[in-house]
Amino acid sequence: MTKFGRLLTAMVTPFNDDYSVNYQASAELAKRLVENGSDGLVVAGSTGEAATMTQTEKLKLFASVLDAVGDKAAVIAGTGSNDTKATIEFTREAAKVGVHGALLVGPYYNKPPQEGFYQHFKAIAEAIDLPMLVYNVPGRTGTNILPATIERLAALKNIVGVKESSGNLEQIAEVVRCTSKDFLVYSGDDALALPTFAVGGSGLISVAAHVAGKELKEMITAFFSGNMEKAQALHLSLLPLFKAMFITANPIPVKKAVALTGLNAGPVRLPLVNATKEETEKIQKALLDAGIKLA
Repeated sequence: MTKFGRLLTAMVTPFNDDYSVNYQASAELAKRLVENGSDGLVVAGSTGEAATMTQTEKLKLFASVLDAVGDKAAVIAGTGSNDTKATIEFTREAAKVGVHGALLVGPYYNKPPQEGFYQHFKAIAEAIDLPMLVYNVPGRTGTNILPATIERLAALKNIVGVKESSGNLEQIAEVVRCTSKDFLVYSGDDALALPTFAVGGSGLISVAAHVAGKELKEMITAFFSGNMEKAQALHLSLLPLFKAMFITANPIPVKKAVALTGLNAGPVRLPLVNATKEETEKIQKALLDAGIKLA
């Protein structure tokens, strides 16, 4: 069984004021996330603004984060795209850098049928000897990878889990039901983490862990040690913060939250735009209400 840990953070990519990647800030952020409870880091995923990064930037970012955290955390590279051949080639390059796993988003825009999903991920898994997580995020891709397809994919050696961001708890439960206990089912939504654990999920790939990593780790530890009352109380106390992290397109709110807590995340790249004054005030209030110290 692949061990990526219970709490992974979908890491933002810090940029300089000129929108170039700030690799030093990325390394510092990676260290901070691990110090605050993250067992692993997902680098250059949706939250990392992968859509507006070049492959050269991503590979250098993977290396920078690996160098920063060493063997203290799993580093999972976002290498997926809607082009199977290109995904294989890029995932091979990421594997050479030394990443511990790959996150493969469901092909977007093409809108493949379920057999297309299966053949896409199968081709990648058979081409590269690296643990892989399927990333199901219909809100971004326009298509949903159904549990029956995940069940087929789970039988492949290198497909070790799924990041489930469908927002559908019944679907998540069905994925758990039809796969083995060794198959990793991660909630891709902070607000659905505790319900996902309750139906047998393995862990959380979090946005809010950028600013509430210790609290989320405490919640996860409480749940898996049998202290449901404590886990529930922590979940409910953090719920307004979870919601604030998505008051506009991710990662706009979390980049602002990171900045408000004194870390350098820089701006977002177009076509995203930085948080407005009104959004900033809401994010700030959510942080303060959650007991998180501001810079």
